[in-house]
Amino acid sequence: MVESTKKTDVYMMRWVSHLDWRFLSLLIPTFSLLVFLSLSLTPVNPFSWFGHLRSVTLNHTFTVDFQPNRTESAWNDELKRSRMAVCLVGGARRFELTGPSIVKMILKVYPNADLFLHSPMDKNAFKLSLLKVAPRLASIRIFVPKPIPETEAHARVLTVVGSPSGLQGLLQYFNLVEGCLTLIKTYQTQKNFTYDWVVRTRVDGYWNAPLDPSNFVPGHYLVPLESTYGGLNDRLGIGDLNTSTVALSRLSILPKLDSLGFRNLNSEITFKTQLTTQHIPFLAKSVPFCVLTIREFVFPPPKWGVPVAAISSPGTLSGAYCWPCKPVCEGACAENVMLSFEKGWSQIDLGNGTLQLCNARGGWGQGWEMGFDRVAGEELAAERKRVMALKMEECVDDFNEMKRKVSGVWDSPSPAEICKLGLGNT
Repeated sequence: MVESTKKTDVYMMRWVSHLDWRFLSLLIPTFSLLVFLSLSLTPVNPFSWFGHLRSVTLNHTFTVDFQPNRTESAWNDELKRSRMAVCLVGGARRFELTGPSIVKMILKVYPNADLFLHSPMDKNAFKLSLLKVAPRLASIRIFVPKPIPETEAHARVLTVVGSPSGLQGLLQYFNLVEGCLTLIKTYQTQKNFTYDWVVRTRVDGYWNAPLDPSNFVPGHYLVPLESTYGGLNDRLGIGDLNTSTVALSRLSILPKLDSLGFRNLNSEITFKTQLTTQHIPFLAKSVPFCVLTIREFVFPPPKWGVPVAAISSPGTLSGAYCWPCKPVCEGACAENVMLSFEKGWSQIDLGNGTLQLCNARGGWGQGWEMGFDRVAGEELAAERKRVMALKMEECVDDFNEMKRKVSGVWDSPSPAEICKLGLGNT
């Protein structure tokens, strides 16, 4: 019996060794679909899927080999020829720091991509003028925020725990995201075509490396791996038009989630629920950006706390909160902090021991500019200084240049209004 088993094993090994890899490449997506269905049919539990999702998405087979017959160079070339929309949302609080990195690491990496901006009008909106150097501007909407009616359904589905602006803050954020989808749909109708890919990222995202072609996975919606808070990191998303249409419909999906009985979800769990209930396959992958925040957090962070990475960390960070700080915790210290969190909460990739953490209390402190410039490099530092030294006339000229480049809709106040709010009459 033992000898028979050994012979069977030998035959199986020979059979596997002679398999046509093209046949295997057909099996991989099928297996991926089965994995997704097994997840989507499981009752929603904000923490139960984290270990399973992590084990699947850390396997490079699932994140790289969806283009089995293409070389890396061929896939890169195909992406650069495809129709791509970059959807940029959020307020411009520190855009003099994040904006140049977005231009360099995304827009100039994919110069055929069309940029869509959906941002509230405030005293920092003048900083958006640095987008005049973007290769292609499709539609720009800088709007005066108005309260969004809060319904009983909104209050049932969402929790305000962890939201600094309460329920209204969550609704405004969801409206920002979905508003960018509206801009894209309008532009497609005007130009009579559809996009192959949509990249949705945030105005406050600081990128320390280019957006790699491996992050575009056909048939799947890609999100950052870490900082999941029990659901999925919703600070970046990459997908085709179909998956992106579902993923960006953050506000209009809430009544449906309410009718399905979902209650007290934070933004990240809402996002995961949105994708799973609409049967959208998703993958998580480490991506080289962080969210530059001015918020303060307890340090060392408690079990359900929020860690803040230093932008000097050379790792990918995957959408974690970050500061331009002098690190106070790294190596074994950073590892112990990550181990202290509840599983599936606010982990950040240790980056083979390179993760550096800030003491996120008391503000950025004096001298942060010098530290930022050293980390960001001369090119980005020069842009920071230029934007912050803008005069009224220069600002208006920059916005007028932007406006002339827009090929779709300019739905914004006049350049003079935007600049005057932030710069006065300087």
